[in-house]
Amino acid sequence: MKKFSLLFTALLVFNISYSQDDNLIVDDIYTKSIKKISRNAKVKKAFNYIIDIEEKTIKNHIELTEIEAPPFKEERRAKEFAERLKLAGIENVWIDSIGNVIGFLKGSVGNKNIAVDAHIDTVFPEGTDVKVRVKNDTLFAPGIGDDTRGLAMILTLAETIKKNNIEPINNIIFIGTVGEEGLGDLRGVRYLFKNKTPKIDSWIAIDGGSIGRVNNQALGSYRYEVIFDGPGGHSWGAFGLVNPHHALGSGIKNFINKADAYTSSGPKTSYNVGVINGGTSVNSIPFKSSMLIDIRSIEPNRLKDMEEILYNSMQEALKEQNEMKRSGPDLTLTINKIGNRPSGIVEESVPLIQKTIAATQYMGVEPRLTIGSTDSNIPISLGVPAVTIGRGGDGGGAHSLDEWWINKEGYKSIQLALLILLSESGIDK
Repeated sequence: MKKFSLLFTALLVFNISYSQDDNLIVDDIYTKSIKKISRNAKVKKAFNYIIDIEEKTIKNHIELTEIEAPPFKEERRAKEFAERLKLAGIENVWIDSIGNVIGFLKGSVGNKNIAVDAHIDTVFPEGTDVKVRVKNDTLFAPGIGDDTRGLAMILTLAETIKKNNIEPINNIIFIGTVGEEGLGDLRGVRYLFKNKTPKIDSWIAIDGGSIGRVNNQALGSYRYEVIFDGPGGHSWGAFGLVNPHHALGSGIKNFINKADAYTSSGPKTSYNVGVINGGTSVNSIPFKSSMLIDIRSIEPNRLKDMEEILYNSMQEALKEQNEMKRSGPDLTLTINKIGNRPSGIVEESVPLIQKTIAATQYMGVEPRLTIGSTDSNIPISLGVPAVTIGRGGDGGGAHSLDEWWINKEGYKSIQLALLILLSESGIDK
């Protein structure tokens, strides 16, 4: 505790208007505001409280990780997260019709709603072994960092605010969203902003990355399912029929050649064929061949250009295969757009970003403006102030079975999140 007190005292006199790379400019009003909040007696107690309940935070972290939350099947973890929000002191908690967990803390004035979010779902399918393995100081488990740590942080934030009698001026909404990953296509956060119950005025997401992440740019992505359908048949007896696999292979080659040329210059744009399906046996002409493809760019118009490249490439493959056939019906092509994550940016001068940078600097950490695909994509695209911050600690192997996380000063990220949240909600004395 003595070590922390010295650190806290040092931070009180930490005065800087630029990040260490001299690129991030912070208006002095926000630096002063963060310092004022940090000097509040209740906030000082709250900072200590976060350290005092670290064992409980880790307990929540491990136990939530060990509840499966596969895509579109997050119900069990959502229910448990809702119960733990209530135990943290948030009385008004519910699960909405799409599965999001929402905890509402009324402010003294309550003119605005400030949301702090982490996502409930993981990328791992049903049946994945999610038992946490502890080796020395490292926790290993699928989803241990992305984003179960974020859920544990929110529970600690909620308990810290309630137990230390911190009264926000504006309402705070603690949220666990469904469908952030993969084909979930941000369905949870989309629903919140479409439904507007409750209306959200500012959005703070906690997701992957170390402390210091200030994600103010939304990385847009388009995702597609491409399907070639044919009659199918015996590899010898029906030879000469159209072959969906041959068409898909040709289509991928066409696309990659054109996409490689297009993405070799200009704003960064990526593409990835992630899944290929189809076929029944080695001696059967398949009746269906499909793939899932992901395209990302920081520039919306480049996503549209890549979409056109994809459609043209697949149409060329379709035409080529149909012209090669010796008998039977033509091959057919279906392209389904299964994901559309919008891009956008919250300018550095926007108050929420200024507060996040100032709070990060106050914690003695160099802030880094980043771009990523997170729950914040939706509010950013709608013009709602939004930022995604890192879950802190040290970790790696996201989206793998060997994902890991170490509690390396993990409390600092929770303290930082508290500062950002209270700077946006305001705090009554």
